Amino acid sequence: MAKVLLIENGVVITMDPERRVLEKAHLLIENGRISAISDGAITAPADAERMDATGMVVMPGLIDTHAHAGHTLTKGLGDGSEQWMDATGRVYAQATDTEFWAAEAALSALERIKCGTTTAALLFGGGPDIMRTEAPEAARAHLATVLDMGVREVLAIGPNRPQRHVYRTFTGDAFIETPVSTEAQLAICAELADEWANRDDRIRIAMSLPVFDAGELQNRTVYNLSRQLRDLAREKSTLLVQDGHRSGSIAANAAALELFDGRSLLAHCIDLTEDDIAVLKQSGAKVAHNPSALMSVSGRCPAPELIEQGITVSLGTDAAAPDRSFDMFRNMFQAHRYHARHFRDDRVLPPMQLLEMATIAGARALSMESEIGSLEPGKRADIILVNMRQPHLWPPAHPVQRIARFANGADVDTTIVGGRVLMRSRKLVDHDEDAILDRAGRAFRTMMGRAQLA
Repeated sequence: MAKVLLIENGVVITMDPERRVLEKAHLLIENGRISAISDGAITAPADAERMDATGMVVMPGLIDTHAHAGHTLTKGLGDGSEQWMDATGRVYAQATDTEFWAAEAALSALERIKCGTTTAALLFGGGPDIMRTEAPEAARAHLATVLDMGVREVLAIGPNRPQRHVYRTFTGDAFIETPVSTEAQLAICAELADEWANRDDRIRIAMSLPVFDAGELQNRTVYNLSRQLRDLAREKSTLLVQDGHRSGSIAANAAALELFDGRSLLAHCIDLTEDDIAVLKQSGAKVAHNPSALMSVSGRCPAPELIEQGITVSLGTDAAAPDRSFDMFRNMFQAHRYHARHFRDDRVLPPMQLLEMATIAGARALSMESEIGSLEPGKRADIILVNMRQPHLWPPAHPVQRIARFANGADVDTTIVGGRVLMRSRKLVDHDEDAILDRAGRAFRTMMGRAQLA
């Protein structure tokens, strides 16, 4: 990694507090952080690497605040969402080994790099029912691979719902079966949080907890599990992540457990009640809106209304299956159409607001706004260059509108994380893309045979 990198002659969308857009500007990176931005001259050391951004938009790397580890190897399993969910649960519980989780992590990171997503928050498994935290090895394999790929990630780990699960773990053709207990899962989560604390600025651990409704919270086992996970997240100073809030569940959990604070990140949040919204405002909890997700078909997240009330709303992909990708540009476009159709008003979620949701609001949702999410001196150099010299982005007037309405992941030319150039001219710098694809293909075929899905 070059210690000093000067990016020259680009249109810089800063996403700073003034939301400045600088025409033909320059950005200096030193030791992984932005040291200067200017539309005037910047003095750089003689040995600085120089990158010409003529014809490019230079902007913060995109931040995906809700996705899942594992999903890139379950695309296309089943003809519909119910078949896919059944097959995915079967795969995660009965057909994986550490190589599955490592190969999938590399494929997932590759797709994010190619789409300009420099930071993502992932749940480790298939939501509340199949979280692979009965032992630490699978998560370690995932995290080590992500670290090697160079992207920034928040991995949310946690217990399943308190019902009987038996997980199968393979080594070659042999396997062992492990009855899963939530107590053991909590212990593994604490172990992993300690193991990765302050290990590398690109990796953070979060705690995840299933979403329980008011009736379920009356069950003493459910209540105690929720309380223990809440306390563990606070003890370890991690985010608390939940997947699937809807229709009064936020208010119910707040009333029963005082579960939420400013380090809570709640995904989907569809069909919210007034009491739910009041809890979000009072607690400072953040929202991950996933306009491409299946839950956004069955209900609506009132994202524009929440933003209007001062609640942080970020964007997530809900991962790359069963019918979507990691392309955050697609999600910006889809968020606009989703809510414009609801209000019958295309002024809803204007372009700059969409970019906020995909950058600085995402950083705020992950409690990382002092480090990433905008291009400002002192922040980590998580940066993408978008090639504007293409028919669908030309002419390059109104760059914010072009990015939010017209761009897609394939328009990203260069991806930089912490000053390290991961992709340039759409080619990975330090990894062999074909090798990553081949490895994922082998893991997929092995998994399909074990799950008897071939």
